[in-house]
Amino acid sequence: MQKIIGKLGIVRIIVIAIAVLFIAGSWWMATQLYNGLTVRRFEQDGVPLTFLAPEGGMEVPGVIVAHGFGGSQQLMLGYGLSLARAGYGVMLLNFSGHASNPASLSMSRDSLQDDMDTAYAAIVAQPEIIRDKIALLGHSMGSGAVMNAGIADPDRYVAVIAVSPTGADVSATTPPNLLLQAGELEGRFVENAERLLADAGGENDAFAEGRARGLEIIPGVEHILILFSADSRDSAALWLSSTFGDERALDYRDTRMAWLGLHQLGWLILVLAAAPLIMMKRAPAHPQPKALRRWLGFLLAPFVATGALALLSGWEGFSTFLGLHVGGALAIWILVMGVIWLVVSARPRAPRWQNLLWGGLLFALIWVALGLISQYTWMQWFLIPARLWRWPILALACIPWMLAMGHEFQRMRGWGKAGFWLLQSVLAVAALLMVGMWVPGMYVVVLFAPVLPIIVGIELLISKPFDDPWTFAVGNALFFGWLIATFFPLA
Repeated sequence: MQKIIGKLGIVRIIVIAIAVLFIAGSWWMATQLYNGLTVRRFEQDGVPLTFLAPEGGMEVPGVIVAHGFGGSQQLMLGYGLSLARAGYGVMLLNFSGHASNPASLSMSRDSLQDDMDTAYAAIVAQPEIIRDKIALLGHSMGSGAVMNAGIADPDRYVAVIAVSPTGADVSATTPPNLLLQAGELEGRFVENAERLLADAGGENDAFAEGRARGLEIIPGVEHILILFSADSRDSAALWLSSTFGDERALDYRDTRMAWLGLHQLGWLILVLAAAPLIMMKRAPAHPQPKALRRWLGFLLAPFVATGALALLSGWEGFSTFLGLHVGGALAIWILVMGVIWLVVSARPRAPRWQNLLWGGLLFALIWVALGLISQYTWMQWFLIPARLWRWPILALACIPWMLAMGHEFQRMRGWGKAGFWLLQSVLAVAALLMVGMWVPGMYVVVLFAPVLPIIVGIELLISKPFDDPWTFAVGNALFFGWLIATFFPLA
């Protein structure tokens, strides 16, 4: 103990204690999410479902909440927890191919509607629910599912709320009591919402006849942040109150992201403060290529990979490579980018077994620090078997990119690393935006490209004590492969 104190110093020990308090506090708040609620988790016809309702509540209206492409029940918890605490019975589902649902997503309307039918049968079977007072709320891909469900069976549902709406054959009478929401910063979905509103006959408040129509532009948010917007939840609650004829105000503040951020901050502080205990001996730097080669590989790799992906897009199995919608094609892009950057700029040495072992430990650290609490707050994190076997393949595809990055960061110190991270982020995001706009079937990466710099930045900070390119590459490639295996739907 005295050796540890001597190596760290009193100040670092105090900082470590504060970081541990941050982490423990975040987990404690995660355990409080469902206080005061009845919670039932079960499967029906292969669809994972979660039912939330106020404890002791009876004769309550029901709301089925549907996620978007790559989403999960956890991603829609903001609506689920808020509406359940406001007095509704809420059914959350995982669509086929998503999260813990092992069935393949066929990308057809029938596939989603089968899952919606299952959720409907499940919610009306709950003893708390009034069977003839069921509403629907869906985001993005889920918005199309709920609108189509309301069109196909208008007698089942009394209201439909489409968040970041895609498309549906709406009319002046179906689906019933339609509210459209779009984030101010997601232009394409704002246009979709305005078109749908016009097709549905324009705004009106004919709730009693089931023909009410409305459009809300949620300020300051885009496609993902709208899911965490209090304005979006308040708008949905007001629409439901108008539909059911009884005011149920939301008094729940969704603080999940604040606690998630505090958890990750705690781990970052903990790792950096404890660095003297885990700091690896600095690995010998590999021979440094001329500056022109270094910059050439770094600058060109993302865009050459984008061109390669565009050429491959005509291949029949491209969009479902490795049995994942979009995720397999994204792995190809990462592999090509990494190989080009590595061959042109890095000249890597062969790894030693110690590097691989330390890389596994680094992955475990990042997995716990960034991922584990996500399972309980905002995204599916545990991999089901159908995803688990794909993980090492996806991780291997990420190795060249992470190895090239690890070599580059080993050469740099201080603010040079920050500047390099920023420049690399700008280039990678720009290239991914090009992928989304130019490569058929890949538009979804446009919506998530802005998250990439945040993920890489946090990875870099946590990896700071592990000053070896191969350790960095193995740990971060395993983590990035896990992310891809977690997020993209099974094909």
